[in-house]
Amino acid sequence: MPEQPIDQQRLSVEERSAQGKSLRKQVPRSSHGEWTPASDRPNPLQLLQAQDEGRLDHLLPIKYGRLVASPFVFLRGSAVVMASDLANTPVTGLDAATCGDAHLSNFGVFATPERNLVFDLNDFDEVFIGPWEWDIKRLAASAVVAGRQNGFKEKDNLKLAQLVTRVYRKAMNRFSKLPILDVWYFHVETDKILAQIENYSKEAGKRTGKVLKKARKKTQARTLEKLTQLVDGKRQFINNPPLLVRLSDLLTEEQKSQVKEQDIEKAWFEYLNSLPRERRVLLSRFRIADGALRVGGVGSVGTRCSILLLEGSAPQDAIILKQKEVGPSVLEAYLPKRDYSSYAQRVVTG
Repeated sequence: MPEQPIDQQRLSVEERSAQGKSLRKQVPRSSHGEWTPASDRPNPLQLLQAQDEGRLDHLLPIKYGRLVASPFVFLRGSAVVMASDLANTPVTGLDAATCGDAHLSNFGVFATPERNLVFDLNDFDEVFIGPWEWDIKRLAASAVVAGRQNGFKEKDNLKLAQLVTRVYRKAMNRFSKLPILDVWYFHVETDKILAQIENYSKEAGKRTGKVLKKARKKTQARTLEKLTQLVDGKRQFINNPPLLVRLSDLLTEEQKSQVKEQDIEKAWFEYLNSLPRERRVLLSRFRIADGALRVGGVGSVGTRCSILLLEGSAPQDAIILKQKEVGPSVLEAYLPKRDYSSYAQRVVTG
């Protein structure tokens, strides 16, 4: 996926600031304040249904059942609708590696490879090179929808949208002045977030503390306890159809007879050989013990999302590897094509 031209990356802080001010004259901030549906606006339901092509039909009722749960859940699962709505809005022409689905629920707490808890964006299924404005508009819109769902007054919802954009502006201003490596390795530590929230509200601090405590308990052992069980001394996934179904239960007897162990091992080693060397060394010490089809999320329901149970030298020495099917980003239909070998490469690079 090509990045910005080298000459653009090497501009000084002053040169980039001048360029931004020039672009702002061409596309003033006030031009972003209004949005009117186009006369030929596509039917949102048709946009959602177009994504169903190639998905598992028996899971689609779950998708639409989740979409109608609330306005915020609908926003979560309908990135394709908002991409269509944003396609004709003003942009400065400054492109970035956009999330493509930047809403409040796509941020959260997770562990880094060093096992430190950080707060960050955690969903890259729709990532694509495109206008930075689209991400911030979707994020601000999600704050308003969440506020309405929680019964906030409209003046408070407006303040939420303004807060999102103000913090974004301050962060970008700060990053523009930092050394390159500091920006590259920047992360938000959860302890710092907790301290800030406690300064604002002791009650909110208590709630946040409970969330972080729960996150620290989400270890590999807890996940194994929740999703697997020992049967005749062997660990396997617990069936919970239709949300979690062992792959062996999805195959007919004829299909089972056609699946050869050496073919599975061949596919596994092909995957290992695609990994960076240090991860290859780690995962090569495991073998596939079981697999299951798992339903998660909202908009992605119906795609082939599976989990693999990998065992080391003993049943208690196990990990779970998640695999997700990805297609084109919802932004691709409205932006220039980018050079990547697969949709998976697009997501991993993002």
